[in-house]
Formats: sequence, C-alpha cells, structure tokens
Amino acid sequence: VQLVESGGGLVQAGDSLRLSCAASGSTASIKAMGWYRQAPGKQRELVAIITSGGGSTNYADSVKGRFTISRDNAKNTMYLQMNSLKPEDTGVYYCNAASYRDPIWRNYWGQGTQVTVSS
Repeated sequence: VQLVESGGGLVQAGDSLRLSCAASGSTASIKAMGWYRQAPGKQRELVAIITSGGGSTNYADSVKGRFTISRDNAKNTMYLQMNSLKPEDTGVYYCNAASYRDPIWRNYWGQGTQVTVSS
C-alpha cells in the first residue's frame, strides 16, 4: 500500500483546509485509515480514524466538531476537512492505513503534509 497526502499549507486562524490521502496498491486489504499529526517537539498523535466502509469514525477531543474525516472508496481516497483552524493545529499531518492480509496486520504511512496555522 502506498499513501500520498496533499492539501496542506499556511492559513490563518479560523480558516479551513482539506487534506487528501490517495491510496494505491493492495487497497482491498485496508481495514481502517486515519490521520495523525506531529507538532514540533511533540509526539505523533491521532487526529481521526475511519473504518474501511466509512461507517465508523472517531476523533481526538481537540478536533471534535471542527474536523471531519471521510472516505471515497471508489477513488481510494481519504479526506480530512478541517474548519475553524487554530494555531495549535499546526504540525505535519500523516495519513495512515491499517492493512490486513491473513494472518498479518501492517501499518502504512504517507510522507506527511505540513499544516501551519498563524494567529
């Protein structure tokens, strides 16, 4: 599985951005996908996850009500709509895919896309 993120950039507080993550390769093996972020000097943290069918989502408390994760399985693409951005949302955002091909689970990561929110 290969993952490529896009959509990051420099915005002001209160603005919106939409991140995209395009998956290729053995996409049928993907069971769940998610967005993680890492701010300078901090550990990588989970932002949001979504199951392969898109029926279940989960969010970090810090982004609930502002961010929305979604998937377009026909395009093998996952999105993160980020509204009401805050300076503390600044970081590198990584796409993750959890793949299962019996009997092995594997995690795949994209290269990351920078999001910078100025105050």
